[in-house]
Amino acid sequence: MRNEIRCLQPEEIEITSRTRNIFTSVYQALHVFWQKAIQTLLAPDELQVIQKVDRHGNIYWQAYDPVTGKSFSSGSEVDVSMWIEQLYRH
Repeated sequence: MRNEIRCLQPEEIEITSRTRNIFTSVYQALHVFWQKAIQTLLAPDELQVIQKVDRHGNIYWQAYDPVTGKSFSSGSEVDVSMWIEQLYRH
């Protein structure tokens, strides 16, 4: 019996990288969906604040109040905190 060793060709490596990127994207989308579903089911009336990353890698915050239906997004955590305080003052 003869063992055969062969090197991967560049196009085979590219396919593997693309497959990994697709898998990662699907996994992240499912993870986000699952987290939102759990959050909604466990606390449907609680204020929701989520840290997100846009397609350029910038971090931003998104807040949503299911009781009033109002939402707010900002790149500043302080701005979101101020919006929450203002929301509950009135």
